[in-house]
Amino acid sequence: REKKIVGCKWIYTVKYKANGSIEMYKARLVAKGYRQTFGIDYSEIFAPVVKMNTVRIVLSLVANLGWELHQFDVKKAFLHGELEEEIYMDVPPGYRKGTSPNTVCKLKKALYGLKQSPRAWFGRFSKTMLALGYKQSKGDHTLFVKHSKMGKITALLVYVDDIIVTGDDEIEQQVLSQ
Repeated sequence: REKKIVGCKWIYTVKYKANGSIEMYKARLVAKGYRQTFGIDYSEIFAPVVKMNTVRIVLSLVANLGWELHQFDVKKAFLHGELEEEIYMDVPPGYRKGTSPNTVCKLKKALYGLKQSPRAWFGRFSKTMLALGYKQSKGDHTLFVKHSKMGKITALLVYVDDIIVTGDDEIEQQVLSQ
């Protein structure tokens, strides 16, 4: 079956410091995933979103047990996802020179804009957490819990590309923050 080629574009942004001065210029290559077709280009999508009841329970534990709560933003999260499907993308604007008109890019890793990027990233993240000894909740797949040999606990919640970590195992939390 012939594959549809996904387009792409560059998104340019300027990041500012708190005082209003320019911190950096950013360029991000984004796939035009809105042109992907369900059943042809991808078979399922998924964005890791924690259930509100899980958030309430974890916040209750934090408040009642005096645990600290840490929030992390995963930088460039979706770029870490490994694609299962064959995805072909146009050569990015500015890179066409010296290539034939029929040249396309075969993506191995996810890009922002692809329908399957959140699922690809969360799949890789889940495998990593399981390899580190965490158990994934059956009731809420975005909750990961690890019990230490000393009876301590670490809980981790995922919301798209943000992670909340809490528990009474300070050593495990330090390991996660590195």
